[in-house]
Amino acid sequence: MLALDYICIMQVDNKLVSHLAHLSRLNVAPEKMDKLVADMQDLVGFVEKLNELDTTGTEPLMHMGDSFNVLRLDEVKGSIDRTTALNNAPDHNGKFFKVPKVINK
Repeated sequence: MLALDYICIMQVDNKLVSHLAHLSRLNVAPEKMDKLVADMQDLVGFVEKLNELDTTGTEPLMHMGDSFNVLRLDEVKGSIDRTTALNNAPDHNGKFFKVPKVINK
């Protein structure tokens, strides 16, 4: 049984979208709400359309290709020393790189 087998018809309205936006910590402008509701209704409609397909005997797809874990092996390699790294830095204090402040408190 696929995950889509248990999805039931869902009604998307402004109240649901507002609730989801709140949970997602999104600020939705009031003039954009109708478009967002329509888009979400289209998404639910697409999933409902998928439920019409007969998936009997279909194995769930876990990966798009036949390759599995094609990551490279970790190799220990040399690196440059601190002095050489700091020589390439635009600003440093002899021990650490200095960067512009990005968080103001």
